[in-house]
Amino acid sequence: MNPWVRLLRPGNGAISFVGTVVGGLSATGIYGGRLEVEALPLLLAGVTTFLVASAGNVLNDYLDREGDKKNHPDRPLPKREVEAAAVRNFAGLLFVLSALPLGLVAGFGRLPPTPFGTGLPVAVWLMAVALLLAYELRWKARGLGGNATVAALTGAVFFFGATVVGAPLLAISLAAMASLATLSREIIKDMEDAEGDVDRATLPRTRGMGVASMAARGAVLAALVLSPVPLVAWRPPLPLPAAIIYLAFVAAADLVFVLSVWHLPERLHREQSLSKVAMVLALVGFLGAAIR
Repeated sequence: MNPWVRLLRPGNGAISFVGTVVGGLSATGIYGGRLEVEALPLLLAGVTTFLVASAGNVLNDYLDREGDKKNHPDRPLPKREVEAAAVRNFAGLLFVLSALPLGLVAGFGRLPPTPFGTGLPVAVWLMAVALLLAYELRWKARGLGGNATVAALTGAVFFFGATVVGAPLLAISLAAMASLATLSREIIKDMEDAEGDVDRATLPRTRGMGVASMAARGAVLAALVLSPVPLVAWRPPLPLPAAIIYLAFVAAADLVFVLSVWHLPERLHREQSLSKVAMVLALVGFLGAAIR
């Protein structure tokens, strides 16, 4: 693969794109005529999140270029396939380009009204860019604060999609569940990398594996408590087919999430892999909520 494409880590960007679209679809529904109106803004919003995520990945490679000589020697910068200055400029370009799709939506007057005004999608985009820069430049090495930032950015993907279709309130519970699940996974990742993270004040390094395990389990428990909220809080309530699909896949995701923290602090690589599976199941459940 071309080194510039590898810098983007397009798989991560694709997940951000899908999360944005799913967040919007779950809020607006597939039927009832709204999707025909909101499809283009939602797709453009997905492109925005793809570009923001890609910019973050490129910036990450630039800032971690020295450590990656040991930790990830197969990446383009350690392999000297690209120049550091060019990578830094590429990251800046991607951040700038991420504004264009959202600008197109706003320029054509397609930003919908929300309870917080028509500028909410722009505000969420600005917040996400600021958080991503703060994470890469300051919080990444600060343990739980960095974990929480990544978790907030994950939840913001779903919330952003919902703001673009004018229904942000419907996505709050989904965004919160995604954030909590991501927080658990980020803590588990730090537990797995604890031996090599000599320059990072991660939770397992500063407070120990026991405390980190409790924090990961607590995040999963909170996500589980939120799982039934869309079934009882959305107005109008989910129709039966959507409710069944949502409940089935989210219940399966909850089970896998429980398994992902069951054996902590042992089997860390397996636990992290299980959390990825759980996230995919939850994503399908969120999409099921759009069948209305």
